[in-house]
Amino acid sequence: MTAGASALIAAASALLLAAVSADTPASCLYSDIEGSWTFHEGPRNLDSSALCEDFDVVQQVRVTLSYPNVAVDQYDNVGTWTLISNQGFEVTVNGRTYFAFSAYETVGNDTYSLCDQTLPGWSHDVTVRHWSCYYGIKDGSTRRRLSSAKHALPSHKLAETFTADVQEAMVTEINQKQKLWRAKAYKQFEGKTYDELLSMAGGKRSVVTERPQAAPVTMELKQRASYLPKQWDWRNVDGVNYVSPVRDQANCGSCFAFASAAMLESRLRIKTNNTLQPVLSVQDLMGCSVLDQGCSGGFAYLAGGRYGKDYGFVEEECNPYLGVDGACTTNQTCKRYFVSDYSYVGGYYGGGNEVLIQEALVQNGPVAAGFMVYDDFRQYAGGVYKHVETRVDFNPRVPTSHAVLIVGYGVDDASGEKYWIVKNSWGAEWGDSGYFLMLRGVNECGIESNTVEATPIP
Repeated sequence: MTAGASALIAAASALLLAAVSADTPASCLYSDIEGSWTFHEGPRNLDSSALCEDFDVVQQVRVTLSYPNVAVDQYDNVGTWTLISNQGFEVTVNGRTYFAFSAYETVGNDTYSLCDQTLPGWSHDVTVRHWSCYYGIKDGSTRRRLSSAKHALPSHKLAETFTADVQEAMVTEINQKQKLWRAKAYKQFEGKTYDELLSMAGGKRSVVTERPQAAPVTMELKQRASYLPKQWDWRNVDGVNYVSPVRDQANCGSCFAFASAAMLESRLRIKTNNTLQPVLSVQDLMGCSVLDQGCSGGFAYLAGGRYGKDYGFVEEECNPYLGVDGACTTNQTCKRYFVSDYSYVGGYYGGGNEVLIQEALVQNGPVAAGFMVYDDFRQYAGGVYKHVETRVDFNPRVPTSHAVLIVGYGVDDASGEKYWIVKNSWGAEWGDSGYFLMLRGVNECGIESNTVEATPIP
């Protein structure tokens, strides 16, 4: 290994270890990742305990990533790839899968994304054997530094508390502006700082700057949609409930973990006709996984998907939820539930749409979803949610990426609006017994372009 490669691994490893306890600030676009890459890979003799802090490069894998999700290696084997939000990407080709976060660096007070390279990541074959470490370098690319500073939250108001007066003013404005849904004040939010409220909605590192697009609904999909039930709810399928109880993430940004666990819990119930009804441990995922950042956030694709396949979920009693970051304390003798496969609905990030989600729901069970949360959403009390701009001075009013569970769909009798039935993780006292309805068919707040499903093994 060259001195330059050694220096790159050392620097990137330090960033990776930092990322375990603080959300990754990289922000890379599809166009930044699309193109030809060289994966510098170490020996394929490791296992799932590999931290990839340091390794010798013994082979190189050339991969070209093209639209929409086609990966081709140097032997012309064709596979797939996907972005994971804006912070990393995963490639599966020639019997192996590769995942890494995009690299970044800090210069002074600014953080920049280095989208032509990755942090050290993990690779293994599709049977989850023969693990190795690797890092990726994009070919023929001028390093593009995307400053995240311009999207950073102003810090001077993060410690400001959400008062009863501000909440009541927001509720009044929302209810005056529209009649599609109802807003109300919640005692549980009063006195919380904006920083705490941000954590409940994904965390301040999960700020998003634009709504991702959903895939178009083709004529073929419209034809397939005509065969779907007009409404569906996994809480009541012929009188049987297949959805686990609503939980409360509290002030921790663990929504991604709750949504992932809830998806697998419901699908295990469906697969076993409610014989298996485990409540899965979120704390295990937060404390033991290098694929997320604990209370600072994460992604359902990596949590319910890759972690579920590579490591598996234990039950809640094995590692009860604390709602804080900490070391891994899971008893490794506990039973684990694994997943056999996982994907974004539609096959890749941004590939989902209304009909594909409906099909996934009816055929396989609830799906995890990410969407843009604005301040008004916090006050939801009933009806079909559609974002309402407010003028209440409680800044910074910015959207963040929150993860939830879609359990069904239907049509509102009064308004005729189509909606998704969605399970939140803010406790049963919030919303409609912990649930909300979201406008369907228009990619409201980006919910139809960022959905994930995984198949648990009973």
